[in-house]
Amino acid sequence: MEIHPGREREFEETWLKVGDAVTGNPGNLAQWLLRGEAGEKEAEGSVYYIVSDWTDEPSFRAFESSEAHVRHRELLHPYRGAGSMMTMNMVYALRGAGAG
Repeated sequence: MEIHPGREREFEETWLKVGDAVTGNPGNLAQWLLRGEAGEKEAEGSVYYIVSDWTDEPSFRAFESSEAHVRHRELLHPYRGAGSMMTMNMVYALRGAGAG
């Protein structure tokens, strides 16, 4: 998602504050906020990626249509310039040697 220029810090702080709306859902396994490299869409603001992992798609879809999700989106919306969403299924996960 693209965040309005100069609003990145506020967005990140708000994302952290409202994250329990997602991670508190029993179907959610984890959620990550990733920021694109410096310079990516710099003139238009910063690009962020939100990745969340769910036990299954029905749990995600139930959350997506819930009142908690609507409130979550309303709090993040003022920072957002544009965005899109896609769902994916993990095919493989390989643990690196540095992971311990």
